[in-house]
Amino acid sequence: MKRKACCALVLLLVWLAFEFAGAGVYAASTGLANAKKQSEAKGFIFEENRADIIAKAKQQGGKIRALSSLDPELFPHMTASFRKKYPFLDVTMVEITGLDANERFLLELKAGVVKDFDVVQLSPERYPEYLPYAKRFDILGMAEQGVLVIEPKMVDPKNRTVVSLATVLFVGAYNKNLLPADKVPTTWDGFLKPEFKGRKMMVDIRPIMYSTFAACPDQGMGVEWMVNYAQKIRAQQPVWVRGYSRTLTSMNAGEYALHSGVYYHTVMRMMQKMPQNNLELKFIEPVPATLFEAEMVLNSSRNPHGGLLFLEHQASAEGQKIIDEREPLKASLHSPGSVAAKQLKGKKVCLNGYDTLQLSSSWEKMALEALGFPGAELK
Repeated sequence: MKRKACCALVLLLVWLAFEFAGAGVYAASTGLANAKKQSEAKGFIFEENRADIIAKAKQQGGKIRALSSLDPELFPHMTASFRKKYPFLDVTMVEITGLDANERFLLELKAGVVKDFDVVQLSPERYPEYLPYAKRFDILGMAEQGVLVIEPKMVDPKNRTVVSLATVLFVGAYNKNLLPADKVPTTWDGFLKPEFKGRKMMVDIRPIMYSTFAACPDQGMGVEWMVNYAQKIRAQQPVWVRGYSRTLTSMNAGEYALHSGVYYHTVMRMMQKMPQNNLELKFIEPVPATLFEAEMVLNSSRNPHGGLLFLEHQASAEGQKIIDEREPLKASLHSPGSVAAKQLKGKKVCLNGYDTLQLSSSWEKMALEALGFPGAELK
C-alpha cells in the first residue's frame, strides 16, 4: 500500500509540474500576443520572435549601412563581432562627427535624399527632428517581451524607436603639477571662487553639460539655476575653448591648470595615451550625465530588419563591452556592468535622459546666451 501511495504521489507531482509549466507558457504567449496587439493598435511594428526578424533580414538583402558617431577605431571590432553572429549580413559603419556634419545630414534627411543608410544616430541638439524618420519598430515592447535582447531602460520610453548606446559623464580636470588636489573644486559652485577668476580655468562653449544641470531640478538645480550659474561662470572671465582632446593636450603641457567640465571618457583616454601624463580628474556631485549615441532604424531603410539586428547587437552585452573597451568607457549607464554604471554607483547623478533630451537644444541656447556668446576669445 505504501508503495502504491508513493507512486501515486510521484504521478501527482509530475502532473502538477506539467500543469504549472503549461500555465507559464500560456501566460507568456498570452502576454506576448497582448503586447503585439496593443503595439500594432498604436501604429508600431511588433515582431513576435527573432526567427521572423532574421528571416526578413535575409530576404531584404545582406548589406547594412550604419551612420555612427562612435570612435572609428571601434568600427572594425563592432562589425566583426556582428558578422560572427550573423555571417549572412554585411554591415558597414560610416563616421559622422561635428555639428556641421549633423546639420547637413538632417537637412538631407528632411529633403528625402537619404536612401543608403539603415541605422543612423540622432544629434542631441536636434533629437526631436529625427524622430519622424524612424522606422516604427516597437523596440521597447520587443525588448520588454524578450524578443530583442536589449535592456529596456536603454530605449526611449515615449517614442519606443530609439536606443541610446552610451552615456557621457562630465568631470572636472586639472594639471596635477599646477594645481594641488586639495585646491580642486569639490562642488560646481567651487568653480566660482575668486582664485579661479581671470583666465584661470577653461570653459567649453558647447554647453552640453549645462543642459544636464537644467534637467536636474530634483538635485536643487534646474533651468533657472543653470542660467544663473552660466552667468556667474562668464563673470569669472575664463579661457573659452572648444573641443576636449586639444585643450586637454594643452593642459597636460602646462598651459592651463583647470577645466570646469569635460567628458570623463576623454580625460581617461588622454591620461592613458600621454607619454608623460600630468592630468587628473575629479567627480563632482551631482555628476552630470547625458544619454548619448542614440540610434534608430530609418523608415527609408532598405534592410530595416537587418538594421534592427545591428542596433540590438550594439546594445547587447557584447556590443556594450566593445564600446567600453574601444571608445572607451562610454557604454550606457543602463547596461549592467558598464563602467558608467560602476562609476555612478552610490553617487548623486544629474541625468539628461529621454524625458528631457528633446529640450537640450533650447537649454543649450539659453546657456550660450548666459555665457555671453563667446567668440573672439576662442583658443
